[in-house]
Parts: sequence; C-alpha cells; structure tokens
Amino acid sequence: MSAVRLRDIAERLGLSVTTVSRALAGYSDVAEQTRQLVLQTAQEMGYYPNLTARHLQRQRTDTIGFVVDIFGPRFSDPLFSELLAGIGNLAAREGFDLLVATTPPDTDDEVEAYRRLVRGRRVDGLILVRTRVADRRVQFLLEQQFPFVTFGRSTGAERFSWVDVDGERGVYEVVNRLIAVGHQRIALLQPDLPIMFARFRERGYRAAMAHHDLPVNESWIVHEALTEDGGYRGMQRLLELPSPPTAVLTNNDQMAIGAIRALQERGLRAGHDVAVVGFDDIPLARHIHPALTTLRQPIYQIGQHLCRTLIALIRGELDEPFHLLLQPEIVVRESARL
Repeated sequence: MSAVRLRDIAERLGLSVTTVSRALAGYSDVAEQTRQLVLQTAQEMGYYPNLTARHLQRQRTDTIGFVVDIFGPRFSDPLFSELLAGIGNLAAREGFDLLVATTPPDTDDEVEAYRRLVRGRRVDGLILVRTRVADRRVQFLLEQQFPFVTFGRSTGAERFSWVDVDGERGVYEVVNRLIAVGHQRIALLQPDLPIMFARFRERGYRAAMAHHDLPVNESWIVHEALTEDGGYRGMQRLLELPSPPTAVLTNNDQMAIGAIRALQERGLRAGHDVAVVGFDDIPLARHIHPALTTLRQPIYQIGQHLCRTLIALIRGELDEPFHLLLQPEIVVRESARL
C-alpha cells in the first residue's frame, strides 16, 4: 500500500495542496475549522509527514523545551507531573514534541543547559518554572530573542509572556481567615531560593498581619527547601521558639506534609494544636491524615495555558507579551479550620 500524500488529502477534501500543507503546518492564515478538518482527515487516511524535510524547510524543530529544576534522582514535587501532563497533551494536539531536561536550580549548570538548547537549535521555544527575582535564564532568553513563556513573574515581567497565580492575594485571604478564628502567632515557611512567588506570598502575609495591627516576629519566617524534609526541619525550628506559632503557612504542599510529620512526632495535632496550610493542592493533600487545608492552583490548566502561549509565540501570532494572573482557591480540610 503506497504512502498517503498531501495531494490525496487535498483531493478528498476539495482543497488545494497548499491549503492542506499550511493547515498541517499550523499556519494562522488557515481557518481553524479547516485546519481541524485537515488534521482529522490526515489521521483517518494514515498520513505521516516527512518531518525531516519539513523542519529543514521551515527551520523549525516542532519541539518545545522544558527544563525542570531538580535535586537528587527523582521529581520531589508531584506538581511537576501534573504540569507536564497539561503541557504535553496540548503540545501533542498541536503537532509539537516535548523535550524535558533536568538540572539543579540557580546554578551555572542550569544556565548552560539553556544555552545548549538555544544555540543548538534543539527546540523552538522554552517554558520556565519557579522564576527567580533576578532570573539569569530570563535575561539570557531575552538577549537571544528566543521564544519563551514563564510560570511565574520576574524582574522586567512586562517584557515577556507569563502565566501566574496570585499568591499574594491568596495568602492574604488565608491569613485573614486564620486571624478571624483566633490565631495571632502565624508563621510562614519560605523556600531557601529567591523564587519570585515566595516574595509575593510573603507580601500578602505581611499585609494581612498589618491590616489587623498584628506584629510579625521575624523568627516566624523560616527559609527551607521546598520539600517534605524542608517542611519538617522548618516546623522543628518553629516549635523550638519560646512562643511557638499557632498557625503555619507553607509555600507548597510538600513542605506542609513535612510540617505535619514534625508536629506528630511531638505529640501535637495539626488542625487542633497548630493549624497548617499548604499551597498547590497536589493529589496527596486530600489523602494524608489530617487532610491538608491548602490553596489550590489549577496546575493542569496552567500547563495548557503555558503551552498554548508558547506555540502562539513560535508561530508569530502574538504582537505583544501575554500575561495571565489566575486566582487560587482556598480548600478547607482538617489541618486548618478556617
């Protein structure tokens, strides 16, 4: 059986070969309804494009790059799995592959990984996560004029496309609720890297405390790794204070789970003796004991927003940077009764 050609698809649909070719390539001058019809027909007929020829002709790889910050041999944060699913599923529907690399965060090796991907033209665009306050990755990609989108803001955020969650507003609301049910000594477990989302969340925390004329003891703000062990160590340090906090906010659910473990080892109960609040709402959050009160981020949808924005940049469909600020949802469970 001979291979299906562009001409075969064009004849079946009554379109020109040029229209079919441009629809399959994702050009914006083809109507979306026509493009979907062409894609469906091509799949039904078993058409497989000559990718090598197409890439050479268009000087594109049809590949999106995603570099994950990681310490150790495995993903420590389940958030990345859901984010990758959102990115990968949309990329596949749009005819793009996804290249995933790992590197330790905020190191020379991390920056070098981006240089290899960009200068080797191995990908058409990049998705960045956990942006830092002054992010060397962002600066490098801006200098190279290379398509990228970030999950999170950074210095100079008006110059590039980003999708973010309003952690400042979310934490402000959580602290207000904690104060409303009687808490005054409220602590914050922060990451030990200068991640931008932590700056916004601390701003929300301080603003809510100030709104109620409550002092912030600087020893209540503890910096640790964004891991379960980091949350465990942070909670231990807080419990050793002369007047330990009665409520603790963490920057992700992994830290919160570690904090609950530290409480349990001391014979204390999360949600009764000390309120614990996470951030993200990973699947495990509802299954631990006690179930975790947290701020939910729509991670899968964020992955799709990131991927859709990057593909639009690659195709030249955006005239200016795209910005999307989503609101987190407070999910109340047993670890903190708000």
